[in-house]
Amino acid sequence: MLNKESQLFLETLIVTPSPTGYELEGQKVWKEYIGRYADQVESDTYGSALARITVGGDLPTVMLEAHADEIGMVVQYISDEGFITLNRLGGSDSTIARGKHVVIHNKRGRVSGVVGNTAIHLQETKNGGGKQPAWKDIYADIGVTSKEEALELVQIGDPVTYADEIEYLNDDIICGRALDNRIGSFAIAEVFRHLRKRRKELKVNVLALNAVQEEVGGFGARMMSYRHMPDAAIVTDVTHATDTPGINRKEHGFVKLGGGPTVQHGGANHPKLVELIESAAEKNNITLQHEATSIRTGTDTDSIFFQRTGIASALISLPLRYMHSPAEVASLKDLNALIELMTGTVLAMEADQVFSV
Repeated sequence: MLNKESQLFLETLIVTPSPTGYELEGQKVWKEYIGRYADQVESDTYGSALARITVGGDLPTVMLEAHADEIGMVVQYISDEGFITLNRLGGSDSTIARGKHVVIHNKRGRVSGVVGNTAIHLQETKNGGGKQPAWKDIYADIGVTSKEEALELVQIGDPVTYADEIEYLNDDIICGRALDNRIGSFAIAEVFRHLRKRRKELKVNVLALNAVQEEVGGFGARMMSYRHMPDAAIVTDVTHATDTPGINRKEHGFVKLGGGPTVQHGGANHPKLVELIESAAEKNNITLQHEATSIRTGTDTDSIFFQRTGIASALISLPLRYMHSPAEVASLKDLNALIELMTGTVLAMEADQVFSV
């Protein structure tokens, strides 16, 4: 479903570690690829990357946005015996950390380790009594016998990711670490590839923002959207596919993997921009799923829409199973539909496009 160049970019982007606050290596991959299709690529102080296609100085500007960072862990403490206490970066789940292979990243390279998990035979309460372990009890074993030996390999503050990378369960279903939201970073770069081919149809200027530190507060999106103040912003992130066992659909809504991208209604989502997205979906025969915003979207949309006098914003999401785990699952069919929908929405914008209510 993807051409070879795009597939290689997707795979490289996903496996390149980019924990929140440590996104540099992934941003290098993203900028190199999108730079082939953009007029200009730049970065800000904290590493958010932005590409642009400029059609005309007096035309409206639409920004496509995704976040570059992934959840992870960080080296918090090293014991006298060389065991490394971990803490979370972003919304990492301690219940799935134990027994996992991890990689500690530093300036010298990669250090392999495993997260300790006491054998069930030796646990005082089997499976920890069913309680979520505290992060202070999560530690990595890197095969050393002392603090001094450990410090030759790692230091306090080094970021940590799971060793899980990427695999295809079949021709459509992809599984891996950090699909949240490197798959969105991929999507906005692919939209630029399509727009480059159809540049003569463009009536607006286009920005693509790959923002840092979404997982800890949407800070990268705040900085860049305040700086550039586009007339509209289309944000893409992942959303929970709720089609697996054990999820209360009355509480969380129903989103199906393979059912197409979702559009969210309410809150930060500007109704006129949502209407334009729905119109583009209908014109391009793209099946949309719908979600309601309760209080906030939980994405960078919340960081963008209120800047200065307001930016008309809308969120288009990709269904994802098992979010914030090392085995996130997505559909390439949904991904292609997302890219087509964002491309179609941008091409539908007019040179005098105004969003108001």
